[in-house]
Amino acid sequence: MDQSSVETALARAEEAVEAGRGVEKTRFWSAVARVKENPELAERYADRIGVIDQRAFRNWVLLTVPLWLGTALMLAGTALGLGLIWWAYALDGWGAVVAFYSGLGALLVATHGLAHLLVGTMVGIGFTSWFIGSITRPQPGVKVDYASYLRTRPERRAWMHASGAIVTKLIPFALLGAAIAADLPAWAVWGVVGIGVLAIVTDILWSARSSDWKRFRREMEFAQGS
Repeated sequence: MDQSSVETALARAEEAVEAGRGVEKTRFWSAVARVKENPELAERYADRIGVIDQRAFRNWVLLTVPLWLGTALMLAGTALGLGLIWWAYALDGWGAVVAFYSGLGALLVATHGLAHLLVGTMVGIGFTSWFIGSITRPQPGVKVDYASYLRTRPERRAWMHASGAIVTKLIPFALLGAAIAADLPAWAVWGVVGIGVLAIVTDILWSARSSDWKRFRREMEFAQGS
């Protein structure tokens, strides 16, 4: 795709998002891929692409909340998760299991997006809001500012994508000692291991094709080509 084709694709994408449509039929993402290959083009088109991306995002997303509010809620969710796990130490039997697993679930939900936010901020990527994409995919996400994303080196973008997946895989195994110390039944301890293993298997079968690891691999390919 040459520069004139990039211009044409971006113009079509602008028309589409202004009309409330998506950018799938405009070759917008092909233009973005071309821009990523050339730092000069990335600098030239970053702001324009960022505006189009944000408008397209607003057209399809189910729910958004301001960045500060979503971050506060995720931090509160993390604190809640840790509190529930701590509470499990004071309980016995099913009460301990329910408290521990509720805390584990809260941590898995809250820390995934926080990892993206933390690593992205460290490497220079900005973020605009937190969101829920659809009823069928209620996992909270944090939306990148695509202009800053394009101005960030591709290997740094890649590790931002990987960060959430890595944290999600580490948490169950990191809490294995806590599950034992809370004197959970053996089956419940093995259940924590099972959650960690299931997360890894899910990554291999799904995320590598359509989620964080797919994006990681994509950006690493741009890094190798630059």
